[in-house]
Amino acid sequence: MAYRAGGVGVIDSTTHVRVARPSRDLAAAERFYVHGLGLTVLWRSTERAPGEHDLLMVGPPGALWHFELTRDPERPLEPAPTVDDLFVVYLGGPVEESLVDRLVACGGTRVRAHNPYWDEHGVTVADPDGYRLVLCSRTWG
Repeated sequence: MAYRAGGVGVIDSTTHVRVARPSRDLAAAERFYVHGLGLTVLWRSTERAPGEHDLLMVGPPGALWHFELTRDPERPLEPAPTVDDLFVVYLGGPVEESLVDRLVACGGTRVRAHNPYWDEHGVTVADPDGYRLVLCSRTWG
């Protein structure tokens, strides 16, 4: 669907979505999301350019969404996640303990969810910057 005047119909199922978050350490974020969760590096900045951020983009190849993890070496931002900033992955089945162990080995920390719903239906793991990943055993829809 194309953009229409007035903002109606701006987002539909073919719209690409990017979620951007600051990171203290892009290498640590990459270990967690790529080696731990299994996402792919889609793009990264490879050379330092004055005034530009260091970037790491991860996600599934060909998907209509990805994470952009950023670091501004000249004016670094401290990530400020809350207990309810969640990235929820609906697995549609039990959460394998080996996946949780891998995420922890890759820099994550298993935590209790702020909302008990997520503990009832999954596992919550904080990434190295403190943002929370929920592995949900349910399906979406």
